[in-house]
Amino acid sequence: MPLTHDFKETIRNRAAHDPEFRQALLREAVELILNGDLALGKAVLRDYVNATVGFQGLERETSIPAKSLMRMLGSKGSPSAANLTNILAALRKSEGVQFTLGLTR
Repeated sequence: MPLTHDFKETIRNRAAHDPEFRQALLREAVELILNGDLALGKAVLRDYVNATVGFQGLERETSIPAKSLMRMLGSKGSPSAANLTNILAALRKSEGVQFTLGLTR
């Protein structure tokens, strides 16, 4: 089920004013991807991009055309590992965070 405009606007507004929320959104996307839920991870990543740098801004940071980025992070998209790494590195840099891996049992 697609997200409603109001929900997306709520995420965008909160992300604009709450750095902890933005970072939690990015962290959730990365954790979902690393734990094997690529579809949901891409959806959260797409929401994060829309709420923060936008696809045009991400294009400038990755040198990947915005339309390609939108397709990759769409429900039927299949980003290569290289492209996904490039996207995450650019978002990490723009957010000013580092990714670390914590192993749990």
